[in-house]
Order: sequence, then C-alpha cells, then structure tokens
Amino acid sequence: MEENEMEVGGMSFWEHLEALRWTIFRMMIAVVVCFAAAFVAMPYIFDNFILAPTGPDFFLYRFFAEAGGFVPFLPDFGDDTFSVDIININVASQFMTHISTSFWMALVAAFPYVIYELWKFVRPALFPDEVRNMKLAFLFGTLMFYAGCAVGYCIVFPFTFRFLVEYRVSEYVVNQISLNSYINNFLMMIFVMGIVFELPLLAWVLSKLGIINRQLLVAYRKYAVVVLLVLSAVITPSGDPFTLAVVFLPLYFLYELSVRLVKDGPSGLRA
Repeated sequence: MEENEMEVGGMSFWEHLEALRWTIFRMMIAVVVCFAAAFVAMPYIFDNFILAPTGPDFFLYRFFAEAGGFVPFLPDFGDDTFSVDIININVASQFMTHISTSFWMALVAAFPYVIYELWKFVRPALFPDEVRNMKLAFLFGTLMFYAGCAVGYCIVFPFTFRFLVEYRVSEYVVNQISLNSYINNFLMMIFVMGIVFELPLLAWVLSKLGIINRQLLVAYRKYAVVVLLVLSAVITPSGDPFTLAVVFLPLYFLYELSVRLVKDGPSGLRA
C-alpha cells in the first residue's frame, strides 16, 4: 500500500480530507445563511427579544407581579414604572453590535445542522452500538443546549439584570447602562447556561471513558450541593432566597440527571 493511498474506514486519507472539507463548507454556508437572516431581522429581534427584559412588560416580571399578591415571599416585580434606557457611547458600537449579535444568533440557529454535519462525517468510522450512542448524545446535547439557553433568557438573566440595575451603592449614583455592557452580559449569561446544561452529557461521556461512575457522583453529592449553591449565588447576587432557589434547582436537577445517566462500576477516581 502506497503512503498516499492509506485507507481508513474504506476511504483513503485524501478522500477523508475531501469529505471533511465539504463538511466544513456546508456548515459555513448554513451559518452564513442564518447570519444573513438574523442581520435582516435584527431590528425586530433586538426590540422584541433582546431588549425585552429592560421593560416592565417582560413576561417574567408580569408573572411575579401577579403572583406576588398570593405568595408574599416572591420578588417584588410589581413596579410598572421599571424601565432601563440603553445608551451608546461609541460611534461604531451599534453597527458592530448588529454584526456580532447576528453572528451569535446564527450560531445558535445553525447549531442543529452543524451537529448533524459532524455526525454524518464521523458516523462511517463508528461501530453499530457506537452509532446508537452517538446519535442519542448529539440529540440530547442539542436539546439540553437549547434548554439551557431558554433558562438563561427566561429566568437567570432577567433576575440578575433587574437586581443589578436597581441596586444602589448611593442615591447620588445614577445607573446608565451602555449597549456594550448590556449585550456582553446578555450573551454571556445565556451561553453560559447553555454550556452548563451540557453537564449530564459530559458526565455520560466521562462514564463511558471509565473516569467516573454513579457511586462517585453519589459520594460527592453533598460537596456538589455546596458548589452549586455558591455558583447560584454568584449568578444571582441578590441574596433573595427565592431567586437563589430558582437558579439552584435547575443546576441540582442537572446533577441528579447526571447521576442517573452514568453507569455503575469501577472508576479511575476514588471518593
């Protein structure tokens, strides 16, 4: 067999390289198409989706404002005058924000197709049982990423944003929120939650590799609770027990889901 004709999985090295090139090309085309659509729709997306938490009509605020009359310990979101004006202090910020936000929205929208293309590329090299496992992993990982982004947008970011905006170190200091500051926190909070929701998938992969097992996660559950409480307190610095619980419970659910997904057996780690 010649050096350049080495075959892997029924295909030569150069055929694999060509397949990878077309896979990357199709993924880039998908991202570009989604970017173009997001760029055109960005004024509507910005006004009705991204800036929605800056006004009193955001659905989470309305829900807690209405529920506050029945459950006294809920956060006080009944202020109908709450409104935050986002200001721009740099000449090019609005244009650059339009481009960068369209790009991130394109990545989120094209994510399932990108995962599908990666799946098609690696599938020929897998055994039948590995194909089954990887198919479930890709599907589960995609769903959990979107679920995390939804939790970040619907719960975590609004709670954090409203607390930080209304917090006053002094009555003489007026908050003026810049466009860059708002967008950076908005995107970071949502994408961080999307990544955090991949914890069960990560645990499943580590379990398949024999690095962790169910007994290990159960043994370290009490330490995990402390870490998750600290993480929840960092994400939501309001100190309000209800707000802390709203963030902590999904994270704890992810840990318990990880416990259920990993397998029993010896591990490379010891509690």
